[in-house]
Amino acid sequence: MKFSLSQIPLKPRTAYLTILFGLIFAIAASALFSLYVVSQGLPSLEELENPRPELATRVLSADGEVIDQFYLKRRTYMPFDSIPKPFIQGLIATEDREFYNHWGVHAVRIVKATVKIFLRGRVREGASTLTQQLARNLYVNIGSERSLTRKIREAITAVQIERTYTKNEILELYINTVYFGRGAHGLQVAAEVYFNKTPNQLSVEECAFLVGILQRPSLHEYLKNYQASLNRRNVVLYSMAEEDYISEGQYEVYKKTPIVLEVPQEFTQDGTIAPHFVEMVRQELLKTDNKALASLRRYDLFRDGLVIYTTLNARMQRYANQAVEDHLKSFQKDFSRAWKWDTEKTLLNDILEKTIKSRPDYISGNDAEKKAILSGLKRNQAYVDSVKLEATRIQVGFASIEAGTGEIRSLVGSSIFGKQSRYTLNRVTQIHRQPGSSFKPFVYAAALDAGLTPYSSVESGWLSHKLPTGKTWEVQGSSSGGPMSLATALKFSINTVAARLITEYVSPNAVIKLAKRCGIKSELMAVPSLALGSGEVTPMEMISAFTVFPNEGMSVEPYAIARIEDRFGNVLYDHSKLGLSISDAMNPRVAKTMTGMMRNVVNSGTASRVRGWFPYEAAGKTGTTNDFADAWFVGFTPQLVAGVWTGFDDQRVKFTGWYGQGGSAASPIWARFMQKVYKDPILQYDSRRRFKGVENIGAGGGSSSSEGTINNGSTEGVPENTLPSDAAPSDSSKSPVPLRLR
Repeated sequence: MKFSLSQIPLKPRTAYLTILFGLIFAIAASALFSLYVVSQGLPSLEELENPRPELATRVLSADGEVIDQFYLKRRTYMPFDSIPKPFIQGLIATEDREFYNHWGVHAVRIVKATVKIFLRGRVREGASTLTQQLARNLYVNIGSERSLTRKIREAITAVQIERTYTKNEILELYINTVYFGRGAHGLQVAAEVYFNKTPNQLSVEECAFLVGILQRPSLHEYLKNYQASLNRRNVVLYSMAEEDYISEGQYEVYKKTPIVLEVPQEFTQDGTIAPHFVEMVRQELLKTDNKALASLRRYDLFRDGLVIYTTLNARMQRYANQAVEDHLKSFQKDFSRAWKWDTEKTLLNDILEKTIKSRPDYISGNDAEKKAILSGLKRNQAYVDSVKLEATRIQVGFASIEAGTGEIRSLVGSSIFGKQSRYTLNRVTQIHRQPGSSFKPFVYAAALDAGLTPYSSVESGWLSHKLPTGKTWEVQGSSSGGPMSLATALKFSINTVAARLITEYVSPNAVIKLAKRCGIKSELMAVPSLALGSGEVTPMEMISAFTVFPNEGMSVEPYAIARIEDRFGNVLYDHSKLGLSISDAMNPRVAKTMTGMMRNVVNSGTASRVRGWFPYEAAGKTGTTNDFADAWFVGFTPQLVAGVWTGFDDQRVKFTGWYGQGGSAASPIWARFMQKVYKDPILQYDSRRRFKGVENIGAGGGSSSSEGTINNGSTEGVPENTLPSDAAPSDSSKSPVPLRLR
């Protein structure tokens, strides 16, 4: 039976037509809108034939100096005939086996990926051909987000590329522009920075490694996980064998060959003054959890000519570098003379074995080869000496931030300077160590908030505290003990007083809550030993947390990136529009009182060595962990907060005596830096400024004779956990001895 619209009554017919035309309009509007959205990221025909030039991204200091650049170093375009055949074979076998047969997109792979998108509810499957990847690499407006819109843009552009270029020209463009990590765009640069070879000198297995690295450059560029990099290289070799580019026999040989890379080189300006700071900025821009910077991920740091304005002050950074270098000149020699490998033979053997077993040739060798490498290098005195030197190298983490704003003014992440240091461990942000007594201000602040005063007396003798587990926690004091004011106890960093505060006056949980409000992000265990700094934190966390004291209880979040512009001067990111990240962390009265107490630490306590260099208003706290493993000093003026950690990468290597305390091993770096900063008229830090509303807290004192002097005539602070014999009688014990945590 036939059906026609005339059979429908008038009123229902009108409604039917309205719905029908409404649907048609909605579909058309949606299609036009989708086409408009998709087309926004498509390159023009002119751009397809002439991709835009690549410009370096400049990194500027707050005082206008170019401190580094991200760019394609020594970029050399390789014609197709110069590209090693094994590299092309490995690339096609791994990334796009149908490359010579498709027209820019691979229909079957798209269908599979689409099905997975609908099943999983999100984009996870790439399904990109080499041409689509080239489209994304050449034309940043396409975007890099995981979305259906981006995939459509990418596919349309890929088809246009296929119509514009031959297959070999597409491969040539791809191989000359793809990113290999280590700042290397293109095979010519990658061959040089990874293997110190020209592309035509690369072996089959080296070509396979470079193909494999394209999947995740950040994972494989420095062999952070050697076995993972080896496995990925072998996946490429296996794919080549499957496609008959190499034989099964060749595959078996190649997969056993170790990966040996060149030592990482600096891929920005040689001699950058702040290598770890610049790398920290780069990593911040790559973070996926920072929503404020999310839009910048569509830009290429190495090609799009961005201008990154940072908070770092170039003059202050040079002063920080000088302070570290000046301190270590003599301090490293003192330690090297004191350290005796003859009494640490077990440790040396363990360090040697660990170092040797991380070598590429050892990992890839068979049992016999591994045994030969291990025994051979242990007998190689030059190699053993190099391992000893590295293991006993004193490392440093230092940073300064503007107290009121959180702007990072300087950062030194290593004791090694020069172009090799950028990709080494940043000891300001990437290590977690026990802060020792430098954590005590948060314990004392919690006690003051609970009602105590700087003059409240607390027993300083031996402490035995029963834990919920049934075990006993003991902190050794003097033989007779005696009452001691909080001000004196903090000044001389008396462990038993801090231990009693957290067990008898406040609780570990109360201290943790306060520390978290102040800026400590690391997880801390709610145990009594927290009072002595048993938790592990980063130096940057400690520096950030100390901003509450000069800020009268307000904590400020540190930051490094002030503003970012594109090549045309358009502002892409402006931190000032986000506002400062400030929180109310501590009672202002408590913050001021703690500042007064810590001023005594600097004036005549464990950090009095500071006064040998810096005579102006300052406060702070030293810290030393068990057996002199870590030395700290975190201090501040009314305008600047800075912190120092010194120690060793292998925590089994430790300072050998009192010189490894925070007052001697760390505070001189802080003092040298502040001296240079406050004496520089260009920087305009006011040496006459005082802490607002901070009263002078009488804490008793030790004479210069009890505190001793050092060779350069500056005052040497008393060692932590000891009490000078001439301290106020009501505060002293009859026979002061070092207080140690058992």
